[in-house]
Amino acid sequence: MKKIITALSLLAISVGATASDAALKSKLEKLGAKDIDIQTSPIKGLKTVVSDQGIFYASEDGEYLLQGKIYKLTDKGISNVSNKVLTDKLNALKGEMIVYPAKNEKHVVTVFMDITCHYCHLLHQQIKEYNDLGITIRYLAFPRSGASGQTAGQMEAIFAAKDPVFALNEAEKGNLPKELKTPNIVKKHYMLGVQFGVGGTPTIITSEGETIGGYLKPADLLAELEG
Repeated sequence: MKKIITALSLLAISVGATASDAALKSKLEKLGAKDIDIQTSPIKGLKTVVSDQGIFYASEDGEYLLQGKIYKLTDKGISNVSNKVLTDKLNALKGEMIVYPAKNEKHVVTVFMDITCHYCHLLHQQIKEYNDLGITIRYLAFPRSGASGQTAGQMEAIFAAKDPVFALNEAEKGNLPKELKTPNIVKKHYMLGVQFGVGGTPTIITSEGETIGGYLKPADLLAELEG
């Protein structure tokens, strides 16, 4: 599906001086967006638009659409406000995650992963080290080839298994599922990853909704989380 707009560009929508949410939604649907949810935004004069293609911001009069991230400046540093919109959606999938809990939990991260990804494999080999540092790892599926096809079917078999932890551990040892399943769970995970702007794996999401792109060694990830 063609992207609505490229990063940091503006698109005239022209739905009138006092555009309703319904009118704005209709206009966006004509541009190819789906699963649209319009919310208030932290900036006066803008509406938050959550769609299958990510997060956008629309002017209240419905004439302009902006793509990008909103950051809040605080005494503690910069906070990514945009991704926090998606944290509730992410946590709603908790029952579908494959979780490796830390006994003395200090941090919880969610990792969008692909069973064909070398760096995901490297991360998984060190699960115990992350856990020993107090980091709980929660996995969501993000097949880089898309939400359909062989990898997606294999990942569905893993995430839908009676014992997903065992199934994933076996897959990481090279014992991939022989039976492919329709990627219903995987599709949900994949679409959420798209909304978070995941472009590759592993992509790590902190409990605050911040995105850490790429693999980090256990000690480096702890430093990033506590920095």
